[in-house]
This record gives sequence, structure tokens and C-alpha cells, in this order.
Amino acid sequence: MGKSRIHQVTSFARFYAALRRLPYMGERDDLKRELVSQATLGRTEHLRQMTREEYDNCCRIMEKTAGPDIKERGRYEQKRKRSTVLHLMRDIGVDTTDWNVINRFCRNPKISGKTFRELSDDELDETAMRLRMILKKEER
Repeated sequence: MGKSRIHQVTSFARFYAALRRLPYMGERDDLKRELVSQATLGRTEHLRQMTREEYDNCCRIMEKTAGPDIKERGRYEQKRKRSTVLHLMRDIGVDTTDWNVINRFCRNPKISGKTFRELSDDELDETAMRLRMILKKEER
């Protein structure tokens, strides 16, 4: 009684990416076998024999346990900084619904000299500081 191909897992990249991020002092193969066995309620220790549902549930639990990887944290941090700069621009009066306006404003040498998407994390911090100074001056 074989499983249909629709439910078979053919790529295990998600599993191994999460496995690498899990804290573990022993052999990774032992951990892999144990996780697969738990996910399949002891039915198998082999990834290839997992159903799609078992695989997805196992990966979801591993990802939650391991937390976000470095790339994800970096993207989150950059997203947060971009959002801060856009909010400050809006407070100054820049139309933040139009990317042409945003980029024209950012390209001003007194702001950053670059388009918005070219700004690094450090440049986003500097731009936010400049925008806060502009807002402070406007308040006076």
C-alpha cells in the first residue's frame, strides 16, 4: 500500500535548515532520527517515509523551537528601520504613497544622496536621525 506521489516529500531543505539551527550536543543523525520518529509516532525514522502532513508539522515545530535564523532577523531589523524612516518622512510631509517622491526626497544630498532601497541599515539609522532633527526644528 504505497502513498500517492502528491503526499510524498521530495525536498528536505526546510528540515535540514531547521535542524542546523537547533541546539544539540550529540550527533545530528541521532537527533534527526529521533525527530522523525516523534513526528511519525514511531512509525519510521526515515525522512523519505514521512507523509507531507507529518513533515510539515515536524518542520513547523523545529522552526518554532529554533527561532528565526540570522537572515530572517536581519530582514526583520531592516524592515523595522525602513518603516521608521517612512513614518518620519510622512510626519515631515513627504507623500509616502509614491515611490518617486520618496526616492526624490532621499536622493537630496542633505538627506542621504541615494534612493530609498539603496540605503544600508547604518544609512537608514543616519537618515532617521536627520529626519528627527528636521522635525525638531519644525516644532520650534
